[in-house]
Amino acid sequence: MPATPTPAQAGITVIVGRWQLFHKGHETLLNAALALAGQVIVVVGSAFRARDVRNPFTWEERQAMIVATLSDTEKDRVRFFPVRDYYDDVRWNKAVREGIAQLVPENAPVTLLGFKKDHTSYYLDHFPNWTFRTVAQEVDIHATALRAVFFEGVDPDARLAVLRPYLSAPVLSYLQAWSRLPVYAQRVAEQTLVAQYRKKWSGDVYLTADAVLVANGHVLLIRRGGEIGRGQWAIPGGFVDKDERFYGAAVRELHEETGFKTLDSTMRQALKASEIFDHPLRSARGRLITCAFFFDLGAIRLPEIKGSDDAMEARWVPLVDLLKLEDQLFEDHIAILDRFVGVYRR
Repeated sequence: MPATPTPAQAGITVIVGRWQLFHKGHETLLNAALALAGQVIVVVGSAFRARDVRNPFTWEERQAMIVATLSDTEKDRVRFFPVRDYYDDVRWNKAVREGIAQLVPENAPVTLLGFKKDHTSYYLDHFPNWTFRTVAQEVDIHATALRAVFFEGVDPDARLAVLRPYLSAPVLSYLQAWSRLPVYAQRVAEQTLVAQYRKKWSGDVYLTADAVLVANGHVLLIRRGGEIGRGQWAIPGGFVDKDERFYGAAVRELHEETGFKTLDSTMRQALKASEIFDHPLRSARGRLITCAFFFDLGAIRLPEIKGSDDAMEARWVPLVDLLKLEDQLFEDHIAILDRFVGVYRR
């Protein structure tokens, strides 16, 4: 257990991670932070998003895992700051800096503590106004491998027995209870489906196209009917056929999934912008690069639509309600919507 900080250690230390799931390597970092400073801020990444195989736990569940490992005294010294995925390093860094600034006294010195384990640790170099200290990684543990053990099977108790050397007793107890919830079975099923998906679609890169269609202050969304992301809201879209261009694929998928169709000239006139979304981690299914097209039909009566093909439902959603659906939107679709209609500014 880390020692109580001396007056000289009364500063503020920040640690950053996704903590999916919280293992003993993470505990090494947290304990070092507690030993270094009087107050520790834990930045919880990939917050507010829908569950998937890379992000099976909500940020509140991850916070609960971490808190379970703390003593009563330590709990008073640790605060949490959730930050969403923007798929934009500059914007993400700004959100972290501004969020921490709201939690600490003005001009207070901040120390960033972290492991520099591989290329995924590049973000640690993006806070030049903070002092950075590295921590030696005592045990070679990767959360990806631990999640695979926990979710690739139907007997959670057996899986937890395998994980026992890498997780503290409070985290094991938390996961044992969590595994009794329906959400665990759902994550196990999706983990299996994603593994099968990656085996079937084994190419290095795949191309998709999406259609963000706005009319009269509403955006057209579908609820996914497929097993991966089933029931989550999504932008209409899909794979680009070998004889298609991105634009044609987006319009075709829009029609197939929602029944919406109008004159080509109307769609061309409504087209306001397009953008490539190519973050390597935007999809848990693999390396999918999409081109999204933003159409605005203006202040018209909302066209009739109906979910079809692999969409169980299609719905016109008020733009002002999109942020309420953030944790129900598939993959990075909230970020795509934000890029075109400013979800986070509303």
